[in-house]
Amino acid sequence: MSGFENYQRDATALDREMVVRGLVLGLDWDDEAQMMALAREALSSTPKHIEALARDPNPRLKAKGELFALGVLMLKTMAESAAIGIHSHGGHAWKAFGHALLQLSDIARAETPDTPPAT
Repeated sequence: MSGFENYQRDATALDREMVVRGLVLGLDWDDEAQMMALAREALSSTPKHIEALARDPNPRLKAKGELFALGVLMLKTMAESAAIGIHSHGGHAWKAFGHALLQLSDIARAETPDTPPAT
């Protein structure tokens, strides 16, 4: 990391691209059930599946794969900025999708029993 990254600019650009993919998919960012279903699919997807979606000739499948990939990039951008004490955030699209991802991740963690350390 060079220290010259503009994390907020990157987060804003990623959010803008998420909005574009959302238009293709007909997403309503305020529909919590729709966001949860999208997040559930994203979290259950493997990198290989996301790549296949992003390369699909069907515009809706391609947009979905790209949206999932943009989500990964947004998480990475936010983690990198937080690691050096910079608060960056996305816009409405990211907040809706990211909130659903976080909710499902929290639920999954709560449902997964702690495994004892290997001895």
